[in-house]
Amino acid sequence: MNKNQYAIIMAGGVGSRFWPVSRTALPKQFIDVLGTGKTLIQDTYQRFKQIIPEENIYILTNHKYITLVQEQLGIEGTERIIGEPAMRNTAPCIAYACHKLQALNPEATMVIAPSDHLIQDTHQFLEDVASSLVAAAKSEALITLGIKPSRPDTGYGYIQLSDESLPAFNAFSKVSAFKEKPDLDTAKAYVSSGSFLWNAGIFIWKAQNVLRELEKYTPELNAVFKKGQDVYNTAREEKFLQENYPSCDSISIDYALMEKSKKVYVLPVDFGWSDLGTWTSVYGLSDKDTSGNVLIPDANNVILYNSSNCMVNIPGQKKVVIKDLHNYIIAEANDTLLICPISSEQEVKQVVADATKQFGSAYI
Repeated sequence: MNKNQYAIIMAGGVGSRFWPVSRTALPKQFIDVLGTGKTLIQDTYQRFKQIIPEENIYILTNHKYITLVQEQLGIEGTERIIGEPAMRNTAPCIAYACHKLQALNPEATMVIAPSDHLIQDTHQFLEDVASSLVAAAKSEALITLGIKPSRPDTGYGYIQLSDESLPAFNAFSKVSAFKEKPDLDTAKAYVSSGSFLWNAGIFIWKAQNVLRELEKYTPELNAVFKKGQDVYNTAREEKFLQENYPSCDSISIDYALMEKSKKVYVLPVDFGWSDLGTWTSVYGLSDKDTSGNVLIPDANNVILYNSSNCMVNIPGQKKVVIKDLHNYIIAEANDTLLICPISSEQEVKQVVADATKQFGSAYI
């Protein structure tokens, strides 16, 4: 394994669309969403351990989840757990991590990936990451992985390919543009053109290269973390973070940098990817009974009568009988039960907001 290669796993989100199973105290990355026996962050960590030295794998999370990370990944101490003192989207946490690793190792090249995605073909995923790390180390490219679309999906952002490739690494195409989540007709046009990929939010680059681009395109954000370069990886780092991190604007790395830089390249990939963003995505990837129902973690505590195409996630100690229900989400956790038509799942965020007002934050 290459000692200059690092992995940064982003694990700070709340995953409110999976409420009530995913909630502020236990977000979806720390849950066995698919009923496999491992949580999403455990799966992600185990994947990267196959190609990255374990001591070079860092976790970006909210400070309130540090203990959860330690427990689930078996990490002693907090040297490799970066606890954000405030939620500020992906640009600040990524900028901070890049400054931290650059101070630790000027030759650091890293892959940055979410903790809550499904990867079905681990071997192909690791091959694609490994080749991207090599290309990033030997060029100035900021690389992202683009998923070859299998359908016209309106839930993902898209990456438009250009005809220009990365010198000496022809598999990597220069990005022409990033596109917001489209309507269905636009998504159909994107897919039929063959020139668009899904944006997976996975990035690979050399620390010194991305910091140069941050300095150019987001100087105010970069300045916040640049002034801490003498305290990174020391006992003074946490105090610096507490004092400076909350001042950052909340902005994604796509808006802050990727859509502006002229050095962004994409590798088209196909390794069975899903961002597991909704109950419907879990439903589509799970084994179903003869009536199209999905029961997680198992079927021993649920009886179904004349019910079809339901997504059921109920703790094993609860006994549930469901009759004459079709195309519904039924999920229970933390003494909270959600019953919702699958067609209305995009409204769960508003449901969470309303439940917070009526029931209080302990159930959210």
